[in-house]
Amino acid sequence: MSAQKDCEFLVKRARELVSDDPCAAKAWLITARTLYPADFNIQYEMYIIERNAERTASAGRLLYDMFLNFPDQPIVWREISVITAALRSDSQDKHAQFLRGLFETLPGRVQCEMLLKATEQCFNTLEKAEMLLLLLKRFPESVVQHGVNLGETLLEAEASENVETPVNCFRKLFVCDVLPLVINNMDMRLPASLMQKYMLKAAEFYIGYVTRGPSPDVQIQGSQEGSSLKSPTVSRGSQRYVIDGLSEKSSVVAEPWERLLDILAVVGARCEWQGEKGQRSYVDMLQRVKELCRYLPGLEGDTRSRCCSQVVICAVLVLFRSAFLYVSAVQPALFQGVNALSFGPWILVEDLSSVYNDMEVERGATKHVHKKRKLADGREKTMSSDDEEGLGKGRGRHILVNKTDMPSWSETLDSFRTARESWDLLHSHDGLETEFKKICGTWKTDSWLWFRIFLTDMIIYQGQYRKALSSLHQMAAVQQPQPEQQSPSGQASLEHHRALIQQASCHYALGEHRMACEKLLDVVTGLVPPNKDPTKTQDDQGRVKTKTRKGNDLRLLPCTSKAVLPFCLQMMLACFKLRAFTDSRDDLSLGHVVVLLQHDWPQGEMLFLKAVDKICQQGGLQYENFFNYVTNIDMLEEFAYLRTPEGGRIQLELLPNQGMLIKNPSPALGVELNTLLLQGVQTMDRHHTVTRGITKGVKEDFRLAMERQVSRCAENLFSVLHRFCINEKIIIIQSLP
Repeated sequence: MSAQKDCEFLVKRARELVSDDPCAAKAWLITARTLYPADFNIQYEMYIIERNAERTASAGRLLYDMFLNFPDQPIVWREISVITAALRSDSQDKHAQFLRGLFETLPGRVQCEMLLKATEQCFNTLEKAEMLLLLLKRFPESVVQHGVNLGETLLEAEASENVETPVNCFRKLFVCDVLPLVINNMDMRLPASLMQKYMLKAAEFYIGYVTRGPSPDVQIQGSQEGSSLKSPTVSRGSQRYVIDGLSEKSSVVAEPWERLLDILAVVGARCEWQGEKGQRSYVDMLQRVKELCRYLPGLEGDTRSRCCSQVVICAVLVLFRSAFLYVSAVQPALFQGVNALSFGPWILVEDLSSVYNDMEVERGATKHVHKKRKLADGREKTMSSDDEEGLGKGRGRHILVNKTDMPSWSETLDSFRTARESWDLLHSHDGLETEFKKICGTWKTDSWLWFRIFLTDMIIYQGQYRKALSSLHQMAAVQQPQPEQQSPSGQASLEHHRALIQQASCHYALGEHRMACEKLLDVVTGLVPPNKDPTKTQDDQGRVKTKTRKGNDLRLLPCTSKAVLPFCLQMMLACFKLRAFTDSRDDLSLGHVVVLLQHDWPQGEMLFLKAVDKICQQGGLQYENFFNYVTNIDMLEEFAYLRTPEGGRIQLELLPNQGMLIKNPSPALGVELNTLLLQGVQTMDRHHTVTRGITKGVKEDFRLAMERQVSRCAENLFSVLHRFCINEKIIIIQSLP
């Protein structure tokens, strides 16, 4: 008891002196240690003084002595835990750096033993794994003994915790830290099945990490700072993203696709895969396994199994990477938040460039040859089809895109093609398809909205429209409403429009025109028409001329009012065009065609002339909505001409509740109408010549209606057609079978 009191006195005396005279305090403790070498409190007090003074070497020696002489003291392990926490920490503050330096002064053998014993003191799985990981990184020779066990412990912890995503703290430590140490250690003999299992675990993590949705924090940050859209090929690690259980810095994974390729190269070499000579690009990898597939039917036993595994794993990685690159271009908001909304989603739809084409136009009636001569200066060329025949569905189809709107169009289409090739390869043999389905089932790819978007577009490309409609319904089930993502930009509305437009395109391709128009009119109802009519540039006209084909192409359409409303109008025109020009008379469809042909004028001028010929052949037209929605000066001029003797005195019932319009000619009224039409032309800055004797046979109500209509020629055409779609929605749908 006396000795203990003496020790306490010496320690107390040293503490009193340490602030004023550190050397005296140290002398007291040296004396105390000499007298009582087995007393822990004396040695610990010496360590505390050296640690607080941040004298690395002396503090390290004292810690080493305590670790050897007093291994059961809880205070020693508390101190060691503080040091190991600093080793695991990302902190760069001065004290953390001192603690790491203190640890470095210890002999390697002691460091290893200290980390092992510290690991045994941990009861938290994650903390224990991080501690053991420190050991593996500092002492590679310990990987053989502890590497696989640590990996399995992390995977078991992930399973027992029932985490909902592969992007979790356990998988991140396993994939990014433990796995590279294990597979790169050539002293370990791992079975191929285990390495392939680990390879797929890594792939699932990296794909999940890259395709993670934007967090609310990212969106707020993006909307406030107005940050620019990142390229889909650039790591988005700079965005705020924290994996549960890890720090923000530890949650960042740089260059995930490259890391995955590195792991694949090592696993391939160790599994003795054919042609595996280190890291290559994903495209090269696809070409390599394509070549392997040619020999697959002739292989047997282990060789076939090994080859099959190589093809499946490589093709799966290429498929999901390429599909991601494609979807991140056409649906950037899925991955990058509100700041991507200005780019909007893109929609893969039927190309309608040829909607104005009609091969029979050139064989039309001779009644309006003068009008056709007027167009002979080049506008007729715009409507001619390419010489090449229509291409078969699903093979060699062109995907058209406005290169100005999508600068990365080439890379996007290449990614789409590569993903399709990978998909086809995985379904080229029963064995490959079976293994691929197992992977998809394990990864629950059915719940990946972004991948469903790719699959839907691929099915549309293949021309399997009925299957595409089913896929679109599945997509709606997968897509979870996220109220926090709704913004003034209208993301939810854009997504809804995107699905409706793609459904309409599929119904149209299947010949289900009524269903197509129902979807289109639902879209148009939710759109705000542009403030002014678009002006066509020379580039636009050139693009149309060179890319009109025979109806087998597809188009990537930006999901904006500026692009969607014209597309809806074109598709409605395509639906009604087929009914309007049949042998039977259908005035309602013909009238709808005339209204819709006003859009993109004069692209549809030749088709309009065909409609006029049809009216002449059937002797008249009854369409009471004419003066509500037809404001095009060329069309007004043509219909006015039809009422003249030269035009054939065609019977036109264009006013509501009216019978035959022509009864008593009134030639004097025609002069006034001629003047009004000329004024309307001047207002529109057009160059038309109205010299076709329309001064004959024009009835008073027709003349008055035409006067009013000429005054409306300057109205915003999109607003007129938007009203047409909304006001006449029921009659439009009912007029289709």
